[in-house]
Amino acid sequence: MNKYSQIKALLAITKGSLTGLFRNPTAFIFNLVFPLIFIIVFGFISGGGFRMDVAIDKNSDTSNILYTEIQKIQSIKIVRDKTDEEINSELTKGSIEGIIKISKIDDIYEIELTTTTASITGGNILKLLISKIVDNVNLANANLTKKTAELKEQTIEGRKYKTIDFILPGQLGFALLSSGVFGAAFIFLILRQTLVIKRFFATPVSKFAIVCGEGLSRLVFSIFNSVILISIGYFVFGFTLENGFITFINMIILCTIALIIFLGFGFVVSGLATNENSVPAIANLITLPQFLLAGTFFSISNFPEWLQPVSKILPLTYLNNALRKISFDGATIIDVMPEIGVLVLWGVIVYLIAIKTFRWE
Repeated sequence: MNKYSQIKALLAITKGSLTGLFRNPTAFIFNLVFPLIFIIVFGFISGGGFRMDVAIDKNSDTSNILYTEIQKIQSIKIVRDKTDEEINSELTKGSIEGIIKISKIDDIYEIELTTTTASITGGNILKLLISKIVDNVNLANANLTKKTAELKEQTIEGRKYKTIDFILPGQLGFALLSSGVFGAAFIFLILRQTLVIKRFFATPVSKFAIVCGEGLSRLVFSIFNSVILISIGYFVFGFTLENGFITFINMIILCTIALIIFLGFGFVVSGLATNENSVPAIANLITLPQFLLAGTFFSISNFPEWLQPVSKILPLTYLNNALRKISFDGATIIDVMPEIGVLVLWGVIVYLIAIKTFRWE
């Protein structure tokens, strides 16, 4: 008698589950239509406004009236938690409006302001604000024989960081997390309730083949949707793929890694849920904080400082950051290994919990 092929069983389960996914309108709404709506809405927003994020050079003199006055301007947010390399990168793409360096030379405070062509509007407004501070300080000391402060400006060439370049990676992360959590949670709960898994147990199909088959179908479906989202963003809205097809492949590889990890969350939800009504409640406890706090729709720097540490421990934050580095900066999978390392760590923790909570019956 021929040995039963677990590989054929796995592929058959994958095919059946994948067919069901493509026939399920709800799956398309959550994984393609809903993220696509956000991409279209933000894609048609022209300009996108500006953020007055300003970095202070680490060699800058901060014990003077000029720095004190800069801190008082509510529209200026001083960036404090980035390295020089990160600051220069953010300046180049216009995410930071400028870099300020204050030096005292011959009893005159000199402000060196560096802006970028990637954010012309923000840079011009920043110049006006700093110029006004310098004028006010000089006016307050008009009785002196020479001026107290002066402004020196320079503008560097930058690359335009469009709204779509921020939004699309966030929507990819949104779709992958939704697919991993809700998809895996519902499918295994339904398979248990309809006794399909029990019927599987009457066959030679192994548990490993069942899990991998369902997971593989979800993977193929989600990557298919990711390809569509990236393609629409690129061809319709000018989404940046810095190195073209190579960048696209790196994004797909990262999406695959992320989905495998996010499926673990779905297994945990499936194990904890007792019925279909309890799945959304448990799943939303995992997904909603990440949708809102992981830089999906807005930059984490816009959140209050006390909330930002929470954002920086969420796995979706690292996926969104890595996708943006790959797409706009031209980074490779190797370059985003720190972000992948955090995702893998989350994966290890989640799958250990899944092993303890997952139920077959």
